[in-house]
Amino acid sequence: MTVNLIDNYNRHLNYLRISITDRCNLRCMYCMPDGRLPKLDHKEILTYEEILRLVQIGVKLGITKVRITGGEPLVRKGVYGFLEKLAAIPGISDLSLTTNGLLLGQNLPRLKAAGIGRLNISLDTLDREKYRLISGYDHFEQVWENILAAWQAGFKPLKLNMVVLKGVNDDELEKFAALSLRYPFHVRFIEYMPIGMTSIDPAQHVLTPEIMERVSSLGKLEPVANGLQDGPARRYKLPGALGEVGFISALSHHFCDSCNRLRLTASGKLRACLLSDRQTDLREPLRKGCPDQEIIRLFRLCVKSKQAAHRLADNIRVKSQMSKIGG
Repeated sequence: MTVNLIDNYNRHLNYLRISITDRCNLRCMYCMPDGRLPKLDHKEILTYEEILRLVQIGVKLGITKVRITGGEPLVRKGVYGFLEKLAAIPGISDLSLTTNGLLLGQNLPRLKAAGIGRLNISLDTLDREKYRLISGYDHFEQVWENILAAWQAGFKPLKLNMVVLKGVNDDELEKFAALSLRYPFHVRFIEYMPIGMTSIDPAQHVLTPEIMERVSSLGKLEPVANGLQDGPARRYKLPGALGEVGFISALSHHFCDSCNRLRLTASGKLRACLLSDRQTDLREPLRKGCPDQEIIRLFRLCVKSKQAAHRLADNIRVKSQMSKIGG
C-alpha cells in the first residue's frame, strides 16, 4: 500500500533527485569556488546498494520520478549497472539523468540500455573561450558533438540548461533560444541561485523578466502546458520552433508552492529543499541496520520539515556546496 509523502502545506512529494557523487570533471564557476574543495571520503558516500534500498522505500511512499545527478554522475565507477537496477524498480515511471555531457559520446548506448530515456545537459555557453572560462576546461567541441549524438540517438526530450550570468553569457540569450528553432531541444534558462562558496557576485544575477524580454525578440512566446511529471520550468514555444524554451525562476518567480521534490545527497542526507541547509541523515541509520519502518519515519520527518518557501529574498545564503547537494 502506497503512503504518500505530503508536507504541512499539502504538497505531494513524489520526485527524488539523487546525487551519486560529489566528484566532477569540470569546475564551473557557479558550482565550485576558487581553489579545491575537499572531497568526500569513499566511505562517506552511499553505496549503490544503499541508494537502491532508499529508492525502494521511497517508491513505497509514493516516489514515482527519479533523477540522477552529481557532481558529474558518469564519473562514478559502475554507474551503468546501477542505473539498470534502478530502472528495474517497479513504481518508477520517470527516470532521467543530469550531466555536463562530457562523457556521453560512446556511452550513449549504455545509457539507453540501462533505461535512461531523458537527459538534462548543463551547457552555459556556445562559445569555446567562454566555455573554458566558465567550466575551467577547453571541452566545448566535444560536449556539443555529444549533445548532437544524443539527439541523433533518440534521447528525448533533450534539455539544455543554461545558468544565466550578467557579463559572462547573457549576450547569448537569443542564440540559445534560437537552438529551439533548429533542433527539438528544450532550452532552459536558469536564474543563478546563491548556493555555497562561489566566485559569482550577486550583481551578476539576471532575472527571468529580462531574459524573456530578450528572447521575445525572436518572436512571440506561446505558453506550453506543463505535463504531470514536469518540473518547475515555465514552458514556451517560439513560432515555428521544433523545440521549446523554459524559464526556471527561483528568485523572481519562485515555485515553492508547487514544489514536489526531495533531494538525496551523495553522503546520504535527505533534503526537503535545495535552498535550505536543513537535512536528515539516512546513511548512519542504514549502516546501523535500521529496519525499513525507521527509514520511513525519517523520510516523513524530513518532509514535515519542508518550509513553505525558501528565504533567499532575505539574503540568506545556502552554506552547502552545490556539488555536494546535487544539481
